Amino acid sequence: MAVHVAVEDRAAKEEKALRQLTDRLAGTYGDTHSADCVEAMVDAARQRFDGHRIRDFIPILVERIVRRELEQPPVKNNSPQPQPDLRLPLKETDSDAPTFIPADRKRIVWIAAAVMTVVLASVVALVVRQPDSEPIAAAPMSLTTVRGVVGSEKMSFFEDPRVIDALAKHGLKIEVEPAGSRQISTTVDLAEYDFAFPSSAAAAERIQRAGNITAKYTPFSSPMAIATFRPIADLLTQAGIVKPTTPPTFDMEAYLALAEKGTQWDALPGNTTYPVRKNILVATTDPRTSNSAAMYLSVAAYVANDNTIVRGRTAEDHAVSRVSRLFTRQGYTESSSDAPFKDYLANGMGPTPLVWIYESQYMAAAIANQIKSDMVLLYPSPTVLSQHTVVPLDDSGDRLGKLLTTDPDLQRLAAEHGFRPADQSLFTTVAAQHQIPVTPTLIDIVDPPTYDTLEHLLDGVAASYN
Repeated sequence: MAVHVAVEDRAAKEEKALRQLTDRLAGTYGDTHSADCVEAMVDAARQRFDGHRIRDFIPILVERIVRRELEQPPVKNNSPQPQPDLRLPLKETDSDAPTFIPADRKRIVWIAAAVMTVVLASVVALVVRQPDSEPIAAAPMSLTTVRGVVGSEKMSFFEDPRVIDALAKHGLKIEVEPAGSRQISTTVDLAEYDFAFPSSAAAAERIQRAGNITAKYTPFSSPMAIATFRPIADLLTQAGIVKPTTPPTFDMEAYLALAEKGTQWDALPGNTTYPVRKNILVATTDPRTSNSAAMYLSVAAYVANDNTIVRGRTAEDHAVSRVSRLFTRQGYTESSSDAPFKDYLANGMGPTPLVWIYESQYMAAAIANQIKSDMVLLYPSPTVLSQHTVVPLDDSGDRLGKLLTTDPDLQRLAAEHGFRPADQSLFTTVAAQHQIPVTPTLIDIVDPPTYDTLEHLLDGVAASYN
């Protein structure tokens, strides 16, 4: 019953469309053809499609046939000429006499047959249909779902529709969950994931050791930086901590000396812009869970160890004794880098005048027009490079790691999210386009300590909280 009703509805729609077509053509060609003539042409063209199942296109095909006939130039005769009564058999009826059409409609039938053949061939090639069924759409490409846990600073990259489309072209659908990079390497159950994507080589190495994994990919990196505000930068320039380079740099050794004394903001000479009674400290994340804080510890420990990479238990203990207060005096700290930077963007310099961040976070915010005129990016001197490292946990994760590292579109999109891909020119081009004051080529970069040394330093700082 439902199929019968659908057929009746389709037939009614076809008749209505043909009536509207007849009226429209009669109005258009009324100067040269009578309404009856137009109606006869439409009817003759329609009859050529009797019995065909592809009904939805009939009005379109009929209109093409009839318009072509109506637009034929009229035959000019200087005097009336007798017209032969040529007739063309169309079909046999139940009687012996054949049914004829007039000679002046003969051309319509031939044109209808020719056009119908060409158009129907095209339609059949494009639309495959069962009797009285709707067109069948092409099936979408099957996507392989790949699940991963990533540092929170990379969530916006994976949520970007352009990144989703670029990965879909390779048959991948990525589902990610955020976590602090040290959390990923220590407490997250990786059994349910296809890849882990922490923000440092050290965290990646720990995952590799635990899972006996040899493969890894580093599709992009980001130096650590400090987000601040123009009044704070000017104040610290007067104090000798910020150097007025382009862009300005933050002297970690001068800062460490000031912080070890417990100097407060209101103790700075001539401070009228931020005269608050709290310690001068760079706000970080929790070093027990977050890679960005571990990178901060790497730099601070290097400076505390007389600008030398920390090696050995004696050097580790000495460095911890000097730098642990940089963390314990902060109070509550977030577990991942996303939250402190969002506070910086939203709340101004009151609660957090100095925030330790990934350069990529500042870049991405600048590209999104979230950076206000009084916000400033400082480069620590020295700083450290955060190597965002994919650790594949199965074949799907390995496939993703390769794509992120080698696919030109994904590398370009990484640069547009503020990361530094292997091709440095992608990053500098984005920075120039958005007029973001960054250092294209960093010089004062130190290597982080070895995996085991960094673990000892982190354990020592963690113990200091007690």
